[in-house]
Amino acid sequence: MANVSVQQIKELMKSTGVGMMDCKKALVEADGNMQQAIETLREKGLATQAKKSGRAAAEGLVVAVVKDNAGVLLEVNTETDFAANTDDVKNFVNAVANTIIEKNPADVEALKAETISGGSSTVAAALTELAGMKIRENIVIRRFTRLEGVLASYIHNGGSIGVLVKLDTELSADQVSAIGKDVAMQSAALNAPYLFREQVPAEIIDNEKKIIEAQMAEDPKMAKKPEQAKAKILEGKVNKYYKENCLLEQPFVKDDKLSVKNYVDEEAKKLGGSIKIVDVVRYERGEGIEKKEDNFADEIASLIK
Repeated sequence: MANVSVQQIKELMKSTGVGMMDCKKALVEADGNMQQAIETLREKGLATQAKKSGRAAAEGLVVAVVKDNAGVLLEVNTETDFAANTDDVKNFVNAVANTIIEKNPADVEALKAETISGGSSTVAAALTELAGMKIRENIVIRRFTRLEGVLASYIHNGGSIGVLVKLDTELSADQVSAIGKDVAMQSAALNAPYLFREQVPAEIIDNEKKIIEAQMAEDPKMAKKPEQAKAKILEGKVNKYYKENCLLEQPFVKDDKLSVKNYVDEEAKKLGGSIKIVDVVRYERGEGIEKKEDNFADEIASLIK
């Protein structure tokens, strides 16, 4: 059996687009011969997936699965919305989510090496079969977050946005599920970049202050105001920034007389306990992925050539 280096595996992955474990196996079978390993992957049908791997996958699904004290937020991308809505893709995504809950992999590459939940093949092999043999589109397991504790989740619009919320409380998960879901819905709707003000980097606030001070300097109405009054105005505008950008300080969407934190505290009091929101993870499908706009007529012409 040939000794296969990490560099060889990386090179084969880069040239074929095939997953790590399949590349390693092919190299071992080929005694380290790169060209032979590529041929082996092609013969096994893995090249079908590799061929499609360069195409942008910006559609897909975000799913949240919570079981007992473990939960996962997962994004899997496809090229088209049509593929994302097929039962084959939905079943695969749910199986992958269950695998993450059961196996707790470190990252996506480690996940692909795990045996898929409810099956006998690896996640990577199941992905290759789905993409190459059934859906015939590029499918990408993009990212996931696994949390443990008292959890609540919300999925918006069939998988376009997903939120997973972790709560610190002595109350049961059933008691706080509706409260957690309300917080998740708030995050889905308003997408606050921070949970609470202490998370906002100092340089962000310093920059906001510079902008506010420059705006005040350009405002003729501010010229005659005393410095103490200007300082109060500056403080008020900084607080407004916190209210807009920190989830717990935002006006609660169902009752804007309350902040999200006030709402959580009031509901906890009604239940005779305490609730603290300690983590919120939000995924928006395809965020940050550049969608390639293809001209259909040009694509057909290129195929004919």
